[in-house]
Amino acid sequence: MVSLRFILCFLLVSSAYATIVSHDGRAITIDGHRRVLLSGSIHYPRSTPEMWPDLIKKGKEGGLDAIETYVFWNAHEPTRRQYDFSGKLDIIRFLKTIQDEGLYGVLRIGPYACAEWNYGGFPMWLHNMPGMVFRTTNKAFMIENEYGNVMGSDGESGKEYIKWYANMAQSLDVGVPWIMYQQNDAPQPMLNTCNGFYCDNFVPNNPNTPKMEMMRSEELQVMLNERGDNERFSKNQRAMLNERGWNVRCWMRREREMLGGQRSEKSEQGSSCFFGNGNETSDATISFQRESYVVPAWSVTILPDCKNKAYNTAKITTQTSRMVKKPNEAEDSRSTLKWSWRPENMDNFLLKGKGKSTYRQLFDQKVVSNDQSDYLWYMTTIKFKKRDPFLGNSMSLRVNSTAHVLHAFVNGKHIGNQHAENGNFHYVFEKDVKFKSGHNVISLLSITVGLANYGAFFESKPAGITGPISIIGRNGDETIVKDLSAHKCSYKTGLNGFEHQLFRTESMSKWSVESVPFNRTMTWYKATFKGPLGNNPVVVDLLGLGKGAYHAGKCLTNCGEPTQRWYHVPRSFLNAERDNTLVLFEEMGGNPTLVSFQTTRVRSVCANVYDKNIIELSCDRKPISAINFASFGNPDGNCGTFERGTCE
Repeated sequence: MVSLRFILCFLLVSSAYATIVSHDGRAITIDGHRRVLLSGSIHYPRSTPEMWPDLIKKGKEGGLDAIETYVFWNAHEPTRRQYDFSGKLDIIRFLKTIQDEGLYGVLRIGPYACAEWNYGGFPMWLHNMPGMVFRTTNKAFMIENEYGNVMGSDGESGKEYIKWYANMAQSLDVGVPWIMYQQNDAPQPMLNTCNGFYCDNFVPNNPNTPKMEMMRSEELQVMLNERGDNERFSKNQRAMLNERGWNVRCWMRREREMLGGQRSEKSEQGSSCFFGNGNETSDATISFQRESYVVPAWSVTILPDCKNKAYNTAKITTQTSRMVKKPNEAEDSRSTLKWSWRPENMDNFLLKGKGKSTYRQLFDQKVVSNDQSDYLWYMTTIKFKKRDPFLGNSMSLRVNSTAHVLHAFVNGKHIGNQHAENGNFHYVFEKDVKFKSGHNVISLLSITVGLANYGAFFESKPAGITGPISIIGRNGDETIVKDLSAHKCSYKTGLNGFEHQLFRTESMSKWSVESVPFNRTMTWYKATFKGPLGNNPVVVDLLGLGKGAYHAGKCLTNCGEPTQRWYHVPRSFLNAERDNTLVLFEEMGGNPTLVSFQTTRVRSVCANVYDKNIIELSCDRKPISAINFASFGNPDGNCGTFERGTCE
């Protein structure tokens, strides 16, 4: 991925102290000193301001020098020229919190944000502006981020666009370097860098650009999960290397068959060496300067003086905490959640086909809803005479759809639903229907689960009911198609429950406590609960709800189980002194009585500690009650399943 980012340096001593950020052909320099910066991502809107200090502190304790974040345009300006920097969108407060911890900040100002963020961070009003074209030479557009992978789709316009946004960025004179990674033709003085693990052969396009590697967080997660490695090295070790002037770079080869490799780096103070083993299963023995070194499978060994091993990526001395979920101690049992309910009011849509606007055209959902809701109603009517030949035939409703989920109703009756599968968002919904003489109301509820955020021209990918919408009549071998796409279509964005804010505690809407239904579509549920005692993290267990289960026959594990079951509830959301209210909207049908609140806490901790290393174990500020396993030999297994090896 390609990124345009700038490093925003904070004042570490006082507001009167100026920090100078620059670079040479070896490294980023801060106040004239070369630095190796290890940055980690914390996206401020994905947590609360109350959580920021602890998250940033943990990042620092884990060895980070800097905190990186995107700036999310569609969060700050959801409506054109109406800005929001309050609460979890207070980016200045977030940056000051980073500064308070003595770290640097890296801002990825976009406007494109990958990060699995809806619509790449672009506000929908931008898409709906006349003449707007995203991410190319366009007077209405601006600076760019993560562009290289899609630039080829724009041809010469893409090349001109790169030059334009580089010139514009430089003209801002922000006083710190601008970085583009995986952009081989980055114009000077932009710094082009490599993105990924395998950057040993990467060469910057200018001798005055330091070789920098940006490791993608999604790749790091895959590597940790599959191989158990960790590419980090401790802050103390990095500090030692920085003080001696070494520009540390990890080197790893992609070739699976390679048993070992070696590389040395020279600086004014001396040389350092890196041994890499790209084999995933076998250790390698490397002979170097009449010494032998064993490099574990899929790892890198660092020798600061090309003689003594200081670090290996497969031998990480760190604690692993195994968490456990406990019932809400403020409740006697799960059944103490007392539920009331009410149906989503859909009469105007199902029986009258009445929305807020009407056109003789099918519009993309993005155009009508303007991203104000994931829900959009498409409604039309058709009239049949008593002796219309259609009525005597076998009939069906056919809808060509790009909705992520589609619910279809005819004359107030739910005739079925369908959802996109396996990434294919173009499908045909068709169900048998019995129409009546006179007026018939066809109501289609289109639902999106987020919008496309990646790839060339992702902003143009359709969403909603693209049409045609047809009634199919069959009489023996004869098939008659009645296209309704040019009929008047009425539109309504959102659900009535959201419009009437049923989720607010002061809502005057009536709720029923009698005969709470299960497995009912389009239903609202409400319950009150006491906040869990203590200060452990709180989660809500949404077991029993109907949306988002692994599809049987298309899964390897957890078939039929929810794709996500537990959701974090920040403590700052909860009232400690009075009741809290939980409101759920069940779209597909489920059982709310299985929903409960729980707390998470440390159950056990474990660690691998290697020669000449010290580790301090902690049970999250609680006393350690027992030692279940300890071995000074070569134990097998992982945390929670350790077994004694062949020696002790």
